Amino acid sequence: MSGFLFCSILPAKQGHARRLWISLSASFLLAGLVIFLNVGRWLVVEDPLQKASAIAILSGRMPGRALEAARVYKQGYAPRVWLTYSTEPRDTLAQLSIPYAGEDFYDKQILMKEGVPESAIQLLEPPIVNTADEMRTIGEELRKEKQGKVIVVTSKVHTRRARALWNRLSSQDGTAIVHGVSDDPFDPAHWWRNTLDVLDVVREILGLLNVWSGLPLRPAT
Repeated sequence: MSGFLFCSILPAKQGHARRLWISLSASFLLAGLVIFLNVGRWLVVEDPLQKASAIAILSGRMPGRALEAARVYKQGYAPRVWLTYSTEPRDTLAQLSIPYAGEDFYDKQILMKEGVPESAIQLLEPPIVNTADEMRTIGEELRKEKQGKVIVVTSKVHTRRARALWNRLSSQDGTAIVHGVSDDPFDPAHWWRNTLDVLDVVREILGLLNVWSGLPLRPAT
């Protein structure tokens, strides 16, 4: 009799465990799907524009960021525009006797074309390699403003990482108002539909993991 009861209880327990495993698996899959569908929206974080000491353009995605900075400048939010610069690929091309003006040169031309006076444009030192360098350089310049504010202009998908880097590296220097390009083509609701958005999302997630880990990964040289 006891053997019969044991044999009856065992399949019941196994069935319960199987249903529990299926339920948990479905929950994890659903959670993963929700995260997947919403990660693009999560990456986009912006602060309301307010008066600041300067507008800083993060390098990359020319001409969109420079055009946005010009729009913000003309709205009267800051009296100056800051540019960063890199020595590459300028130095490598110079070794090949190939002239290259650099992204900062073209950003400056865009700003002036859009009505920003040359006297309001400032190139920051030292040269940078990545966004972390840019945040340090911008922070050092902002420190001179004695706890001022800077509007950091970048692509929408890059806004969360830009904020995270500022908070880790330069928050003691002042306040960063993170602002995305208003006509940015990035589609946060359907980021998986084209390769550029997919690559952007993957890069930003990996970059954020690096920030949260204390920036153990360094730029390739």
